[in-house]
Amino acid sequence: MYTENDLVSNVSQEAQAEFFKKTYTHVALAILAFIVVETILLKIIPANLIFALMGGKIGWLLVLGLFWLGSSYSGKLAFHPSREKQYLGLGLYVILEALIFLPLIGYAVAFAGGDLITQAAVITLFMFSGLTAVVLFTKTDFSFLRTIILVGGFVSLGTIVAGMIFGFNLGLWFSVGMVVLASASILYQTHQIKEQYATDQYVGAALQLFSSIMLLFWYVLRILMSRRD
Repeated sequence: MYTENDLVSNVSQEAQAEFFKKTYTHVALAILAFIVVETILLKIIPANLIFALMGGKIGWLLVLGLFWLGSSYSGKLAFHPSREKQYLGLGLYVILEALIFLPLIGYAVAFAGGDLITQAAVITLFMFSGLTAVVLFTKTDFSFLRTIILVGGFVSLGTIVAGMIFGFNLGLWFSVGMVVLASASILYQTHQIKEQYATDQYVGAALQLFSSIMLLFWYVLRILMSRRD
């Protein structure tokens, strides 16, 4: 049970700086691990199998379902009192993200080249840095975004599932909307980390931020790919 004295918002500036250093170091390590795992998967899994996964509606729905269950379990582990289980949760989530990204990354590499992925990564990094700075260096309260994110998340999930079942293309504007939703999520999560998290919850904080970064990266990449079609 945490007390008010354990919250990041109530400790000294030095302790806050140490917490954020640990949090963003873990985010960076998660991104690096994602790159390594994704690279390995692309080398060992045949391209035709990757593209077959993209075309199979039922198979992809099953993958999404397993991803949702796995990510929920990873999130719980990342906030477990045991540090070993926290790292297990973060590591498991990185692997899940690498698997869910495999068809999109494989398609981007095969048909658009690695430069497109680099462009998406740079855009995502700049957007994440700017959004983070807004929260950390202002006193704006972004807690109001929680309801918007929850409603937007359920609506977007329902739209994605419906698109898979009925075979309609979600289009460019859906990707733009998801970029907005991911940006709102980064603002909200960073604010929560700043105000509500305890100083030893940096692994869980890193997982939360990593998940929003990957969501933002996914749809930035889709927008860039749509311009090449």
